Amino acid sequence: MKFSLFFFASGDDAAEQLRLLLEAARFADSHGFEAVWTPERHFHEFGAPFANPAVTGAAVAAATRSVHVRAGSVVLPLHDPLRVAEEWSMVDQLSGGRAGLAFASGWNPRDFVLAPQRFADRRENMRAAIAEFTRLWAGGSVPRTDPAGQVVEVRSYPRPVQPLPPLWLTAAGSPSTFSLAGEFGVGVLTHLLGQSFDRLEANLAEYGDAMEQHGHDAGNERVALMVHTFLAPSVEEAVAVSRSPMTAYMRTSMDLFAVNRPGSPAVDELSPAELDELLEHAFQQFVGERCLIGSVDSCVPLVERAADLGVDELACLIDFGVGADEVLRALHHLAELKNRCAEL
Repeated sequence: MKFSLFFFASGDDAAEQLRLLLEAARFADSHGFEAVWTPERHFHEFGAPFANPAVTGAAVAAATRSVHVRAGSVVLPLHDPLRVAEEWSMVDQLSGGRAGLAFASGWNPRDFVLAPQRFADRRENMRAAIAEFTRLWAGGSVPRTDPAGQVVEVRSYPRPVQPLPPLWLTAAGSPSTFSLAGEFGVGVLTHLLGQSFDRLEANLAEYGDAMEQHGHDAGNERVALMVHTFLAPSVEEAVAVSRSPMTAYMRTSMDLFAVNRPGSPAVDELSPAELDELLEHAFQQFVGERCLIGSVDSCVPLVERAADLGVDELACLIDFGVGADEVLRALHHLAELKNRCAEL
């Protein structure tokens, strides 16, 4: 099992959150972690420090020597694939060929103020954009219209180091997205926020079936599972330290995720006591089943279960609100877990 670091901080203390990113990236680089993932987020405090993963990726590339530098994720329908290819070719050059990208179709309507015409057909737009991105990365051209109305063929520069970077599709739990990843023959970046391990197992079966149906080698399957992570010498300490930051983190995101979940209770309709109870229940469920919050010993079973399903990488989200210096100290426990589970 490979271990990576994943970032998705909430709040507007960008200086401290980006300090954590770079110091943790240096730790990951010197302790044999696989990758550092940073997201693309817009117009909300949830994920606020991370508006452009190419920018954070360039910073991580400059601060490290061997760890892979990844977008988790680029919301591809918001962008012209030309720009994505240009930006990530630069990251690939700066890192000496360590760039990798997960693509997402997007889900929040407000993000699409950047490209409102693409929201309704965002999945089909992503499909076409991935094809253009891979063509550009390989040195091919794509047609575009110039100011005079003439169609011209353009190529992206600089040329990257890798023939093609490793690619993933970000899947929140929809079987169709897992199938699409299999159709393209790329990896899957997923999480346990909206799906159980049983649901994940079924979705990974869809992924494997689609890989086979479209003629891709099963050996090319890649599954990265994002998990909220904080390890301490004891389970009790880990839970005590993480409870308040984690519930505050979930509180920040509730209105954002409720947008596309009809039937979910409106946050502003819950009393403070009801909201606190809901968040405490969610925290308890997470600690018991869906995250790496605990001791090294207590976290091994989750790693084993993920490995049994075919997950080959755990992307450990570490910046959910615990203080930066405490997170950095806790990385030594995560490195111990990584080393213990290296053969899984």
